Amino acid sequence: MTERITTPFSADSTAAEVVAGIDLTGRRAVVTGGASGIGIETARALAGAGAQVTLAVRDTAAGARTAADITATTGNKDVHVAALELTDPASVAAFVAAWDGPLHLLINNAGVMAAPRTYTPQGWELQFATNHLGHFALATGLHPALAAAGDARVVSVSSSAHLRSPVVFDDIHFREREYEPWAAYGQSKTANVLFAVEAQRRWAGDGITVNALMPGGIRTNLQRHVSDEELERLRAAMGRSEIRWKTPEQGAATSVLVATAPYLSGVGGHYFEDCNQALPHEEGMRNGVAAYALDPEAAQRLWQVSVDTLAAA
Repeated sequence: MTERITTPFSADSTAAEVVAGIDLTGRRAVVTGGASGIGIETARALAGAGAQVTLAVRDTAAGARTAADITATTGNKDVHVAALELTDPASVAAFVAAWDGPLHLLINNAGVMAAPRTYTPQGWELQFATNHLGHFALATGLHPALAAAGDARVVSVSSSAHLRSPVVFDDIHFREREYEPWAAYGQSKTANVLFAVEAQRRWAGDGITVNALMPGGIRTNLQRHVSDEELERLRAAMGRSEIRWKTPEQGAATSVLVATAPYLSGVGGHYFEDCNQALPHEEGMRNGVAAYALDPEAAQRLWQVSVDTLAAA
């Protein structure tokens, strides 16, 4: 790899720390899943730095409560809420149609993890539909707004779980192979990285920078489908004495860093973890980025598959 991008920050850094001293006044941000987990702290840090923030959420009542809390803690009254159901193409289209003016920061943060076998009305596997297809439709739909900003960033929240599976193009939606929740989640998280690779290639000329990241392990509503027994099984499988959890403020740090660090302007198509560019994954490592997640041919193929899948909806 070319020289690895490192920063003064680490796994212990918080979102407030990485954005300290950065003025986002006049910049507009969208955070999907902004009413729960690290989405709240991502939105809070951006609002605290002066950005106008829109929480794009399924539960607008929860969004309104979160917006009020962010305003109370930051003093920023320019925090808004908009309905977005990522598995519903009509909802994504409505969000895009309602957006007016430039968009400087798009944080594709929402997600579902290790869900039981579930399909959308279109026949799409739920985790792939939510974590990848919905965000793909949102980002491509908002491309004109991002291009209008002149210096926009798209942040694709992935996971170390991408190491569990590449995108299995022959059977993305588990119609033939046996469904396994973690394989489905891992595939969707690999798709998040591949999206960043291809979007960066396509959109760099529009002044748009796109990166992916792994936030770290944080106990949030994301784990609602994961029992304590399953977490214990995972801990044992990883050979750890315990699973190290980050706080939500620490979990949001890498998202905020990738979205705001001045030295990352124009530097895209990468995967970050613990506020630094990840190393290539090697056998025996619990982290790093898989070569298949950065494969430009797979990234181009996934882009076309995504376009075709959405067009057939």
